[in-house]
Amino acid sequence: MSFSIRLTEQERMIVDSYARLHSMSIGEAFKRALFEKIEDEYDIMVYDKAYDEYLKSGKRSAPISELWKELDL
Repeated sequence: MSFSIRLTEQERMIVDSYARLHSMSIGEAFKRALFEKIEDEYDIMVYDKAYDEYLKSGKRSAPISELWKELDL
């Protein structure tokens, strides 16, 4: 699958510079950026769900000093 994207001259220069700096094609730079964005949003979604479950469980965190005490550290 291929697609096209319109960039201003300034945007094109920035993308081209980034791609050259990282020794990749412009297409590869866009592909990596897209998948990094998808991964970041997925990680945030997973975190939000896990945190909501944690809050609903009624459990609470404890200071690290309590863990150290429990482990005799």
